[in-house]
Amino acid sequence: MSEHDQTDRMPATEAEWREKLGPDRYRILREAGTEAPWSGPLLGNKQQGEYVCGGCGAPLFESDTKYESGSGWPSFTNPVDKGAVSEIVDHSHGMERVEVRCAKCAGHLGHVFPDGPGPEGLRYCINSASLDFKPEE
Repeated sequence: MSEHDQTDRMPATEAEWREKLGPDRYRILREAGTEAPWSGPLLGNKQQGEYVCGGCGAPLFESDTKYESGSGWPSFTNPVDKGAVSEIVDHSHGMERVEVRCAKCAGHLGHVFPDGPGPEGLRYCINSASLDFKPEE
């Protein structure tokens, strides 16, 4: 196995995920946690580029779908492809919401709500800690 193959390998165990992600990202991506509103470093990002999964690097959102929702988390009107994310009904915290996960590694990203400005009317409310940003070259 080449060095490149080893670094691109997705962790197989929770111990490997913990080592790769660190405590804050692990809590959010692997334990469905949430970062505090207005605290994420990507909230105010206005650069052109692509938002990818912080766990596995899979493409998730394009910068031209990001908008200021006033919610305190980065918000997007739609993913790069419907197959990029999976949606799961979430009954936690005494409410019904739709959780959004990375379709490749099942990392928790945030939730999707039916109050967005795009043609589908959706707001993908995503934790900054669940994402990495790749600026346009």
